[in-house]
Amino acid sequence: MDLVQLLRDADRILVFTGAGVSTGSGIRDFRGPTGVWTERQPVYFQDFMSSAAARIEYWDQKCQAWPSFRDAKPNAVHTSVADLERAGKLAMVVTQNIDGLHSRGGTSSGRLVALHGTNTAIECMSCHARTDPDPHVKRFLETRTPPVCGCGGYLKPATISFGQNLDPNELERAAAAVQETDLVVALGSTLSVYPAAGFPLAAAQRGVPYVVVNRGVTDHDGHSAVTLRLDGDVVELFPPAVAEALAASSRSSCADGAASPPGRRV
Repeated sequence: MDLVQLLRDADRILVFTGAGVSTGSGIRDFRGPTGVWTERQPVYFQDFMSSAAARIEYWDQKCQAWPSFRDAKPNAVHTSVADLERAGKLAMVVTQNIDGLHSRGGTSSGRLVALHGTNTAIECMSCHARTDPDPHVKRFLETRTPPVCGCGGYLKPATISFGQNLDPNELERAAAAVQETDLVVALGSTLSVYPAAGFPLAAAQRGVPYVVVNRGVTDHDGHSAVTLRLDGDVVELFPPAVAEALAASSRSSCADGAASPPGRRV
């Protein structure tokens, strides 16, 4: 069975997305051969909270990357996922990405789990107030002093750093989607980071079809739960399949309507 048929037949699709989706919008990945971590090492959350030098390094990294996040636009994968939601076929998007592009591409907050947080807001580590990133980025670049909240707490982008706990509410929402989906599609992920990569696999182990679309190897390649494996650019492979599946569903609905006997006039 091909991707178009699987998408057409499903009613509650779980879409899992990784960095390979964001690269289509000009955002660098972290773990790839030319990824961010080949040049700089991540700052762990515990170090951020305990070391002024670590906070400077962290903010220096974030400010270096900020223009690409600020200026990025949703690509065809983001908009095709939103098309699935508008068609009533989307159970949930569970994303590892921190760029906010699913939201900007049209996916509603009720259908989106951002497991690793978002780079589109700055959060206080004490009072958890959120503010716009731009003023904090500008001030850091001018002063080289990591920003602090009015309450005295340290400020950082509202992302999940290495060593920082994931949001239990987001984990619960992702787990609930796993139980209700009838098709899971992993896009642009090496499926190597847990617990995130465990969600599509858990859905597949319920017996629902599991599609993996990624350029290059993934940790789920060869797994018995994988129904269909497509190697290539997700921006080139996924949106046309969604468009064809939704068009076929629309034609089928029209045909069914035309074949139905007219309703009794009153």
